[in-house]
Amino acid sequence: MLYLLALLIGGVAGLRTFTAPVAVAWAAVGGWLALAGTPFSFMATFVAAGILSALALGELVVDTLPSTPSRKAPPGFIARLVSGGFSGAVVGAAGGSLFGGAMAGLAGAVAGTLGGYAFRMRLARALGKDLPAALIEDAIALGGAALIMLAAR
Repeated sequence: MLYLLALLIGGVAGLRTFTAPVAVAWAAVGGWLALAGTPFSFMATFVAAGILSALALGELVVDTLPSTPSRKAPPGFIARLVSGGFSGAVVGAAGGSLFGGAMAGLAGAVAGTLGGYAFRMRLARALGKDLPAALIEDAIALGGAALIMLAAR
């Protein structure tokens, strides 16, 4: 179950870079992820959750702008991989498998980035505009992250 959760939270990072780490931070703050004694104990603080929340909100706004570069361009792709690997490592560390969680999160980030891009492009074509597709993808990322962290508790 641990690796599945890490894989799925990595997939969320592929959709929205900061949604995955903010979800694991709030899950840690709420006691759903036991991070005491791990290298990620700082994630269980309101400071970490607050900073990540601000970054995630900013990302949601920036993503709707037409000038935002493709998530498949190297900077965005790398950021999503780092986020997915990191978020998966946090989930893994809570279950005693930091490295396995990181690898699962990384794999999920690749799948989420490429699959999310393909989904959004098809949806934007079907709807005739990108903004509604972006908002639907936001809802999927946020809802998915919440459900994954609920399953982790």
